[in-house]
Amino acid sequence: MKKPRVCIVGAGSSGLPAIKAMVDAGLPITCFEMGDRVGGNWVFGNTNGISNIYRSLHINTSRERMAYFDLPMPDHYPDYPGHEQIAAYFDQYVDHFGLRSYIRFHATVTSCRRDPASGVWTVCWRDADGAHEDTFDMLIVANGHHWDPQLPDPPFPGTFNGEQFHSHAYVDPTTPVDTIGKDVLVVGMGNSAMDIATELGRKGIASTCYLAARRGAWVIPKYLFGKPVDQLPVNNPLLHPAVPYAIRGPLLSQFLKRVLGPMSSYGLPDPAHEPDEAHPTISGELPLRVGSGDVHWVGNISRLDGDHVVFEDGTRRHVDVIIWCTGYRVTFPFFDEAFIAAPDNDLPLFRRVFKPGIPNLAFVGLLQPLGAIMPLADAQSKWIADLLLGRYALPSDGEMLDDIAREREAMFKRYVASRRHTMQVDFDEYLWQLGRERRRGERRAQRQR
Repeated sequence: MKKPRVCIVGAGSSGLPAIKAMVDAGLPITCFEMGDRVGGNWVFGNTNGISNIYRSLHINTSRERMAYFDLPMPDHYPDYPGHEQIAAYFDQYVDHFGLRSYIRFHATVTSCRRDPASGVWTVCWRDADGAHEDTFDMLIVANGHHWDPQLPDPPFPGTFNGEQFHSHAYVDPTTPVDTIGKDVLVVGMGNSAMDIATELGRKGIASTCYLAARRGAWVIPKYLFGKPVDQLPVNNPLLHPAVPYAIRGPLLSQFLKRVLGPMSSYGLPDPAHEPDEAHPTISGELPLRVGSGDVHWVGNISRLDGDHVVFEDGTRRHVDVIIWCTGYRVTFPFFDEAFIAAPDNDLPLFRRVFKPGIPNLAFVGLLQPLGAIMPLADAQSKWIADLLLGRYALPSDGEMLDDIAREREAMFKRYVASRRHTMQVDFDEYLWQLGRERRRGERRAQRQR
């Protein structure tokens, strides 16, 4: 039996476990990577031209919960390693398993077209030698979803005379714009906004650091009871994925509210949602910076007015620099938008991997977990390998569509309506449910033999 040829787009944190899973399965593969290194967004100064991380970045999930299943992070790493250590871990992963030879670096995929009759993919790419194309039986998309900046849409009314840029361009307090001694407005309540505001709010950096957003958020510290916060659910029977969410959700929310207290006690707005109804915002420092008067909460923007910004409460503040921490668009520049697109970041998929009707297309890491993406991408990749080896069989398209509908109904019922909540999953529940589906698919495959 001829083994399917596999193409993987991207050698970042999601593409790497996909490469390993295909290699372990003995499948012929080629991975195309725009940059000259593995690791994608975790490579500081990546030559791929789309990745960018700030100099002070540390992970917001603990190393134990972020590592791939087959290779723990080094024991000497701290609980929350910096980006240099994460990038080094990805290099270690690639070299430990001998994956580098399967990656074509400096290769930008320009188009992926599927023949509707044969299902064969024609993949076109560009490198230093010019334009090329080849055919593949399976396409795995791992191009990430934190690289195409999303500015406010629609934009706020008025004009702004100062400097402004998206957080994707932020490197440090002097790059791409010198913020030393300036009045800076950070817009957003996600993790990037927390990191940037707390960095610029320190004495001697910004003259004044304002924080604005449309809504409040539950700001969760990195440690609770002496442990990384994402390790608290481990071995807790009440938070096991088998416990219905109708029980787990309120228990977790009540616990966090009692431990954290009201956000207004820190000088932040009290959210209009429960802690489990939005992607978590992690920061042990922001409440301290706000409580110390280093970061000033100003509410939502009403309009821009030259060198000032007017807020919904009527206040008017002088601002030199605006940093928009307003998220990212989910885009696939190598697909025709009429074929596959994610308007408003919404692309329905079966268990966040397969699109019904296209069985030889898979997405890896296209989800937003309450936890780290890497172990989930690892599990997804092993699942795809089982499919290609015939050890797993997908449900029918109708069954997949029904499953997608149920998942989306539950997701939209639970989470605040937002572009950031179109592909949200719980880390442990996703792995548990995926394990159950793989076992069901193994039985389907056995019946089909």
